[in-house]
Amino acid sequence: MSSVIVPIQDHRQFEQSDSEKLGDEITELCGYIYAATHHLLELIREFDEMHYWEDLGFQSCAHWLNFKCGFGMNSARERLRVAHALGGLPKISEKFSEGAISYSKVRAITRVADETNEAYLLMVATHGTAHHVERLVSQYRRAKKLEDAEFARDMHAQREVTYYYDHDGCLVMKARIPAAQGELIVKALEMAIDEQDVTAETSEDPEPIAARRADALCEIAEAYMNNAENSGSTADRYQVVVHVGARLAGDIPRLENGPHVTAETSRRIACDCSKSVITEDESGEPLNIGRRSRTIPPPMRRALKARDGGCRFPGCTNHKFVDGHHIIHWADGGETSLDNLVLLCRHHHHLVHEGGFDCKRSKDGEIYFLDQKERHLEPFPTPKDTTLEESLAWMYRKFEEKNVSAVTPAAKWYAGEEMDWEHAVSLLF
Repeated sequence: MSSVIVPIQDHRQFEQSDSEKLGDEITELCGYIYAATHHLLELIREFDEMHYWEDLGFQSCAHWLNFKCGFGMNSARERLRVAHALGGLPKISEKFSEGAISYSKVRAITRVADETNEAYLLMVATHGTAHHVERLVSQYRRAKKLEDAEFARDMHAQREVTYYYDHDGCLVMKARIPAAQGELIVKALEMAIDEQDVTAETSEDPEPIAARRADALCEIAEAYMNNAENSGSTADRYQVVVHVGARLAGDIPRLENGPHVTAETSRRIACDCSKSVITEDESGEPLNIGRRSRTIPPPMRRALKARDGGCRFPGCTNHKFVDGHHIIHWADGGETSLDNLVLLCRHHHHLVHEGGFDCKRSKDGEIYFLDQKERHLEPFPTPKDTTLEESLAWMYRKFEEKNVSAVTPAAKWYAGEEMDWEHAVSLLF
């Protein structure tokens, strides 16, 4: 990519317009933010390398960032990746610390940068826009995969099925599956469709094929769950649970960990299923149910999950793979009751039993946790209360020696100039 550097005019000879002044203020502030982001990533890398998050009972540094700094888990993991990558890229790290390149550019080039191509990628990041950098990296990674002998293995490792509930309560699924496995799924769907009532095809208004595939997928799932070999003592964990209010007319039936469903849907499900009655108080707190035993019976487990939702350890977001923990152990006289139970994920369950942490319940019924030094763990993050003016003043003082200006983060790319992508990618090889 060739570039033309246009000399900056001396604005002291001309009075700037309001738009130019505001634009310079925004650009200069971006430079300071980039420098501050580099400093933040350095601190994060040091915090992770020293494993300080372990002292607080977190599963990883990403979980600590999620709880303490408000980052989403994906964003926290990505910042950790970039922070560690910068440790081996001194040239890129230096430019980033000066506010000359943005976090978006750094995030992209650290996916492919090493000591052999660092200088070239830094040149592209300095002169090009974030679009140039991201597109170059994307095309290089695609070309790299196509010539890699282990591409098929990588494609298998990247298989995934994701799902979420849409605003109207429908389940939306997305899958990425290697062709060989995908063909099995397609064949299974076609077989299930063939087993469906043929009237859907002969009627004047047949259902769309996409709708019939949806029905076929449900039939495949039901056939698998009805297989005797797949049933066992853990079947309760795979039940579809619908919560229905008994007294209040405003209580809307809802799926556990899912959206609300209509009243008719809940009635249809109740026609042929097992039902468990969970008595709740006025505040919605499940009361004690089941028998007094060491093993938590399924109805009590469902009540416990309805109350806690997931792991109760401060900062933990795990709500799937959780265990019921006796606050006062059975061997010490503790009962198997909701008042003496709490949900913990496997990691924090291990910490409470073997890791030096403790879980207690106060006289007021509050569940709280103690660390290895018997210090009370805060259930919510406590960010420092600072004003915008204080934050800006600290940032300007901290990075004053960087000489950040409105020109510092600006791309040196001449607008309208095209990039030879094929040539640019070949240089990375």
